[in-house]
Amino acid sequence: MTLTADGTAPNDDRAGFRRVVLKLGGEMFGGGQVGLDPDVVQKVAEQIAAVVRSGVQVAVVIGGGNFFRGAELEERGMVRARSDYMGMLGTVMNCLALQDFLEKQGVQTRVQTAITMGQVAEPYLPLRARRHLEKGRVVIFGAGMGMPYFSTDTTAAQRALEIGAEVVLMAKGVDGVYSADPRVDPDATLYTEITHREVIEKGLKVADATAFSLCMDNQMPMLVFNLLTDGNIARAVSGEKIGTLVRS
Repeated sequence: MTLTADGTAPNDDRAGFRRVVLKLGGEMFGGGQVGLDPDVVQKVAEQIAAVVRSGVQVAVVIGGGNFFRGAELEERGMVRARSDYMGMLGTVMNCLALQDFLEKQGVQTRVQTAITMGQVAEPYLPLRARRHLEKGRVVIFGAGMGMPYFSTDTTAAQRALEIGAEVVLMAKGVDGVYSADPRVDPDATLYTEITHREVIEKGLKVADATAFSLCMDNQMPMLVFNLLTDGNIARAVSGEKIGTLVRS
């Protein structure tokens, strides 16, 4: 069953998007394991390439959870800031892998990182990122915000605002935002639409509160959808009614 957050039937008037930020979790790149699953990366690259060929401008933010998770390393006694920097380096490895698979699809791609590493990526420059997008290139943002204590969810929200994206596409392993964990509660309801404020108030676990607050304060919509269904990225950018639309 699908409802809006206030319990009414959905009345979704989504339109297609022209410039998007796609947020990918690092765990998905690992296929649930440590490291990279090339089959997963290839399938994601194929979906992104199809969207770019349709004329949509795509920027990507990738997590690094398939290599390191700063919060988990902190629990084992590591200094949080240092463990977060390790996680940022993990995101760059994912970025380079996706770049390679995208270029094999014939899609020009640029990696920009918040930590300077000139031999493998450009520094993060929002104006240059905009120019790349206008030329039909995919821009992949690595190394998170370049600062500890900020998640890649927050990075996706901030980058979307700075480059003038119309939406943050939150690619997950579930169909959208539920009232409860559908793996535990068989009566969990899938929301087709919900506000940023309602997500925070209900304590729904989709992205961290900082990312949601940033989007809420700046009226940036987020679309939460299932990446594991082939073709869903194209459906999301075209305005097809999939997943959960989170907006003010």
